[in-house]
Amino acid sequence: MFKIKENTITANEFISIWNAVEWGDFLEIERVEMALKNSICTFGIYINETVIGMGRLIGDGAMSFYLKDFAILPKFQKNGYGRELLTHIIQYIKTKTLYGGSVELISSKGREEFYQKFGFELRPNEYDGAGMFLHIPAESSD
Repeated sequence: MFKIKENTITANEFISIWNAVEWGDFLEIERVEMALKNSICTFGIYINETVIGMGRLIGDGAMSFYLKDFAILPKFQKNGYGRELLTHIIQYIKTKTLYGGSVELISSKGREEFYQKFGFELRPNEYDGAGMFLHIPAESSD
C-alpha cells in the first residue's frame, strides 16, 4: 500500500531519488533545502514510510505552475506509482486555481507519452513554439 504526502520530502530523500534516476550530481544539501522551502508544494509517494518517488511544484500558485523534479525510483517504475502521483498533483493544482491555469514541464527524453496520457501537449505544435531551457552556471569566485 502506498501513501502520497505533501511537503514531507527531505533534502536527503530528494538527493537520493535525484541520484537514483541519474539526473547528474551537482546537489549541495543547502541548495536543495532552499529549493524545497521555496517550492509551492512538494509531493512524496511512500511505501511503508520509505519514499519511492517525488514531484515538486513551482510557480505563482494561482495561474501558472511548473512541475519540476518528478521522478519514481527505477525499481518502482511502470507499476502505476507515477500515474498516482501525477493524478494527485493535478488534483492539488485544481484546488488552487479559481479560474483555471496551466501546468508546464520538461519531460525526460522518451517519457513524453506518459505525460500525454494526462493531456500534456508536445511543443512545438500548431499554436506553441518549442519549450526552452537556459542553464546559468555559478559565478566563479576568482
